[in-house]
Amino acid sequence: MITIGQIYNFINDFAPFENSLSFDNTGLLIGNFETKVKKVLLSLDITSEVIKEAVNYGANLIITHHPVIFKPIKSLEFEDMTSKMIKNNINALCAHTNLDIAKEGVNFYLAKKLKLSDLEILTYEENKPMGLAGYLEKEMEPEAFAKFVKINLGCLGLRYTVTDKIIKKVGVCSGSGGSFINSAKQKKCDVFVTGEIKHSDILKANELGVMIVDAGHYKTENIVLEPLSLKLQKKFKSVEFVLSKKFTDNIRYI
Repeated sequence: MITIGQIYNFINDFAPFENSLSFDNTGLLIGNFETKVKKVLLSLDITSEVIKEAVNYGANLIITHHPVIFKPIKSLEFEDMTSKMIKNNINALCAHTNLDIAKEGVNFYLAKKLKLSDLEILTYEENKPMGLAGYLEKEMEPEAFAKFVKINLGCLGLRYTVTDKIIKKVGVCSGSGGSFINSAKQKKCDVFVTGEIKHSDILKANELGVMIVDAGHYKTENIVLEPLSLKLQKKFKSVEFVLSKKFTDNIRYI
């Protein structure tokens, strides 16, 4: 049977855990490498609903993007996610910033969803590549581009800034990339696509003449789970890898 250690090593080959940014907490956060697995659930985050889903599915491993344990634990309540995982004998393997910056990681699939070509690294942080920039197949009007992002990422809604520029070069950074506005300008991007961007960063982008499309943290990252699942399934044919149907950020637009 396949062990968690084998799955960890496979992910480590294309998204080395040692490449995680210094603030991060990645790897096997709950459980042990010798545990054997037959069913694995993939989700962006671990929530109570995701844990129930794993139990009902019969999975003893959940692979997530966001760490279930992020800050040092100083106390533990019975209803904490960590406690619930342990109670149900479920292991947690988390690939966060190491997967963001991988050659075929989160930002790569975000760029792919937007059909960008001639990709280049947007910038570097801690000497590690952050975000990507590339070109659309054809130029678009700003509003048309915003609708294009909404459709291709499956957003219920999004925020975008008004500009009179024609959109050709696009910068992307999954999750929360507002701090990379200057980098988008330096790469001569007409627009920067990210999630949960701050008001001050929006104003900066306006001053720099870079259009902003805020598609949300969830929608700019969840796109990595399906290709990750397929990659794992191809490697470990005796294990079932299934995407969570329960996880959502519950955001609606009115």
